[in-house]
Amino acid sequence: MIPRLRPNGSIPLPAVGFFQRLIEAGFDGDLESGAASRTVFSTDNSIYQIEPTGILFPRGVEDLQITAAVLSEPAFRGITVAPRGGGTGTNGQSLTSGIVVDCSRHMNSILEIDPIRRIARVQAGVVKDQLNQALKPYGLFFAPELSTSNRATIGGMVSTDACGQGSCLYGKTSNHVLGLRIVLADGTDWWSRPLDEAALEEIVAREDRVGEIHRTADRIAREKRDRIAEIFPKLNRYMTGYDLAHIRRSDGRFDLNAILCGSEGTLAMIAEAELNLLPIPAHAALINIRYGDFNTALEDARTLVALNVASVETVDEKVLGLARGDIVWTGIARFFPDDAGRTTNGINIAEVLADDEAELERKLAEVTAALATGANARHLGYTIARDHADVEAIWSMRKRAVGLLGNVDGPVRPVAFVEDTAVPPENLAAYIREFRALLDGAGLSYGMFGHVDAGVLHVRPALDLTRNDHVRLVREVSDAVAALTRRYGGVLWGEHGKGVRSEYVPEFFGDLYPSLQEIKRAFDPENRLNPGKVAAPSGQALLKIDDVPLRGDTDRIIGNEIRAAFDNAAYCNGNGACFDFDKTSPMCPSYKATRDRRFSPKGRAALMREWLRLLAEKGIDPRQEAKRLRQSVPLARFARRVFNSLNPQNRDDFSHEVRASMDTCLACKACAGQCPVKVSVPAFRSKFLELYYGRYLRPLKDPLVAAIETTLPLVHRIRPAYNLVVGTRAGRMMMRVAGLTSLPRLPRISLAKEAARLGVPLATPRRIETLSPHEREKSVIFVADAFTAYFDPEVAVAAIGLARKMGLSPFLAASHVNGKALHVHGYLGRFEAAAGRTAHYLQRLDDAGVALVGLDPSMTLAFRSEYKGILKATILLPQEWLVANLGRLAASPSAIKGRSFRLMSHCTERTNAPASIAQWKRVFGSLGIDLQAAETGCCGMAGTFGHEARNRPISERLYAMSWKREIDAAGDTDSLMATGYSCRSQVKEIDNKRLPHPFQVIDKIISENPDIPQADVA
Repeated sequence: MIPRLRPNGSIPLPAVGFFQRLIEAGFDGDLESGAASRTVFSTDNSIYQIEPTGILFPRGVEDLQITAAVLSEPAFRGITVAPRGGGTGTNGQSLTSGIVVDCSRHMNSILEIDPIRRIARVQAGVVKDQLNQALKPYGLFFAPELSTSNRATIGGMVSTDACGQGSCLYGKTSNHVLGLRIVLADGTDWWSRPLDEAALEEIVAREDRVGEIHRTADRIAREKRDRIAEIFPKLNRYMTGYDLAHIRRSDGRFDLNAILCGSEGTLAMIAEAELNLLPIPAHAALINIRYGDFNTALEDARTLVALNVASVETVDEKVLGLARGDIVWTGIARFFPDDAGRTTNGINIAEVLADDEAELERKLAEVTAALATGANARHLGYTIARDHADVEAIWSMRKRAVGLLGNVDGPVRPVAFVEDTAVPPENLAAYIREFRALLDGAGLSYGMFGHVDAGVLHVRPALDLTRNDHVRLVREVSDAVAALTRRYGGVLWGEHGKGVRSEYVPEFFGDLYPSLQEIKRAFDPENRLNPGKVAAPSGQALLKIDDVPLRGDTDRIIGNEIRAAFDNAAYCNGNGACFDFDKTSPMCPSYKATRDRRFSPKGRAALMREWLRLLAEKGIDPRQEAKRLRQSVPLARFARRVFNSLNPQNRDDFSHEVRASMDTCLACKACAGQCPVKVSVPAFRSKFLELYYGRYLRPLKDPLVAAIETTLPLVHRIRPAYNLVVGTRAGRMMMRVAGLTSLPRLPRISLAKEAARLGVPLATPRRIETLSPHEREKSVIFVADAFTAYFDPEVAVAAIGLARKMGLSPFLAASHVNGKALHVHGYLGRFEAAAGRTAHYLQRLDDAGVALVGLDPSMTLAFRSEYKGILKATILLPQEWLVANLGRLAASPSAIKGRSFRLMSHCTERTNAPASIAQWKRVFGSLGIDLQAAETGCCGMAGTFGHEARNRPISERLYAMSWKREIDAAGDTDSLMATGYSCRSQVKEIDNKRLPHPFQVIDKIISENPDIPQADVA
């Protein structure tokens, strides 16, 4: 039995009083100081880890003003704050031991869009892709491109002066900021906009903080003009933050935003931004060029830039190899074909933009002609992507490159600390050769990619920061890279901000650094805003890269064996892909529904990692505890669990906070499929729940849900009584007491009776083994899960009918326990026993050489994940089986005339079988149907999740986000289908409509029957 765990440290008393004072002053947002929240906010996408005192989630500018005002009170002058956006910074920019101010939860509204003036006004917590989604109907977009655009907030982009691919054409965030609404350290609410001389003269005459700031910045810009011109490099990626070189715009106006953009929250808190917008390019294409080595790709990039393409991105062989194993590869593989006998060790992606199709083709012809001539023909080959969806898919692969570098096995993994250097583009190839020699000399492996048109290189050396010798390399490599970058006329921080690397600021700015200190003092006289970053007041130090606690300090305590045993929880690198704002994306539903970062894969991984550390400090190996738990006497274990659950001393057990975060997980496995590092929350969640409920009592609903596969045959015998319970108010109230809700009724039809009526035999190993080779080839075994078999047996009946129309002999697998519910709820001992029996049965069938086809995607894919290592057989998804038998399908024209067909896929299917939608399209395409895939996120049911009373509000919120719209929009001639039983159950529960499984639709289509099932009223 695991012990009670108490997190280290407590909240300092001034902070406790600070939170109370905020409430008294009228702070309307959320305040969190629990151990779980502090743990989750102690990391970002960097190698560092600093636990904050607490986190504030303001609702508006008034809350920011109240925060600043309370901070100014004498009792709280020792407290510091650090603003935080998406939390994807690679250099610890938002990490603090003080108070985090996170605007992403509530301050995420688009306040105004003016398509005529091409201006948008947004709150700081708005996500870049969220803004562009809203701008698309106007034909406009916010230009700076980022790999993290689906979770990066505008406030965070401003704070780091973010940019990425296409910066030579579109510039940086600062090039598109028209105005910033900021809250100063004294609580002043100020709109910073470019000023002409008269307006500037009026402001510098003020006697307040605003006047002091403008006087200081204007004086430095005038007095140091020549020195500024000498020190600041003439780069596309000029030095960000406290940007003295651009205080005066080309039109002569004074622009304080040049100072604020890239200042990383050290000068003010950003509340709103007014942004310049651009027209969306009418036509775009990508030329994807393959090379035998990375250096050739780099050298060739200069040729491409000279051809005036919009942007050039370069990726090395390591990143490309990792991309081949990622979820996105299925959709783009044809653009990166294998070359016979030659290995692709580098690629260039050249973007071409045009106002019309003729211009696009002309530009493409110019580039491809240059690629084919003389010294330029050094590539292995190239492809062109013209379709918008293909272009987006290729850019998605490039965007995921940073995260993909973390998707390797073992403790030595690529990490960020010298990952965004920028040099003049003409120096890049030579610079990279020396950079690679430096890393090779240190014996380090690494991956490289970059914006070669802008001279920016992304590189992540592979280290294990639990090892002291690797920790030392952070300093050695950083110093060497800083010196190398300066020698080539570049900057250390080309894109991702300074953060902990601020110690190099005095070296790069030279005798201008005191001017930066003056600016910091004018904005923040007491050094309360994100201290230690970018600039520090005289007499105070900047952070140093080897003085800040590392994640590796925690990982060293856990140990590599334990880290490896818990499904990449400890290897989450914080890239934040799970914070995707898009409601139609399957990643991550619980975060989308709550906006609480504890309830995301990144948050759960952080909590699991801290839980493992606390166990390790007590000398507890959770693997051994699980073994002992399974061997213990149930009655004695129950008595201890009762005592622990009632004992008030256990109320502050950190395990409770971990469990609370796990409770909201839908176990949809989107993280396992879409996380670049493949953090699998459902996998480590099950291991945690087994141990947690070895110490504490389970809720009543757990044993009921866990036993559902074994009890359904018995319940079906008393179907009228069961339906009375779930169909009446009294019965539903009784089930809510047990923690269950929205339970489906059992239909009259019985799969067993229907199979007997249709003459479909059970697939016993003996029966299958007696078939001749020819009979086996023409047979199929449908592996019906318990939920489909008992609650939706018509799907299996349709599959049987379809198989016969295809000229095949159908069999039904015998009733079996899949065990997914057991696994989800942490009954791992019982799951292993049940899975062992089921695997033995299915393996014997598979060994006979007959196709095994599942009906429900989630249950079928469990045989590939939860059963990994115990089942060699592949249980096919319906579309996989149909794609292999397309020649047996033929549609009736009368059945499809005048109808549209739309598929709503299960989340687990979309993320863990990425080829599934394309396969369904092939199947329907062979029937003459242009199948459309609905853009939906999670339906909210997710197996048993939506049937648990405590989860129902989240479940219905998720359904309303994307599924509701699709269901409501369906007309009489629209055939909506859903592959997942739980999805169909959710639609029936909320909208009282029945969606068919694709098997049911196809069965009708090829039967000359025009009566195609659709979303009929249930």
